[in-house]
Amino acid sequence: MRRLNLIAALLLAAAASACAPNPIIARDPVPAPGPTDVYACDSKPLPVNAFMSDCRPVPASPQVVLRARG
Repeated sequence: MRRLNLIAALLLAAAASACAPNPIIARDPVPAPGPTDVYACDSKPLPVNAFMSDCRPVPASPQVVLRARG
């Protein structure tokens, strides 16, 4: 009887968690910048281990391809 109660409780818990109305998914509200985006940032320290950052986009330098013969 005890084993039957344990199995029933596990099945009910699994069913309840599978039918959760709002599953918790961690997402960053601001997407990460792409590999071609360039930013210049200035950071100022604040009290209690905090920082204030000011980032702005800057023009990217053109890519340079070096070719050597040898």
